[in-house]
Amino acid sequence: MSWEPISEIELWDKINSACDRMTPEQSKIWEIIKIHPHKWQEETYGELGGGFWVVAIIGTSVVWFNDIEDGFNQSSYAEFGKIAEYRCNQDELEWAVQNVINLLSDGYYSAGKSGPPQPIA
Repeated sequence: MSWEPISEIELWDKINSACDRMTPEQSKIWEIIKIHPHKWQEETYGELGGGFWVVAIIGTSVVWFNDIEDGFNQSSYAEFGKIAEYRCNQDELEWAVQNVINLLSDGYYSAGKSGPPQPIA
């Protein structure tokens, strides 16, 4: 079985399911940061599927769905439309939103930042 990028319809299914699971606080923040999903470029692994779906923007960070790893991530961006950091967290959307809440209230990144495989030196 070969990998295929997630469709926008499948992505909306994941977003809607996550919204059903969100706490009131998560829902409030989600309503502020969410955008209509758009594909953004990512140089490392993003070309294979034509980019990754960005679903929220907060400051210089985006929340996006990594359909290779099947999870939501938060990464920085310097240029609109280009994700600067590849992440391979397998987080649910509500976890990514909770991380935004933690950053806003406590100033710490609670999700961890799983990156791509690194060669052994």
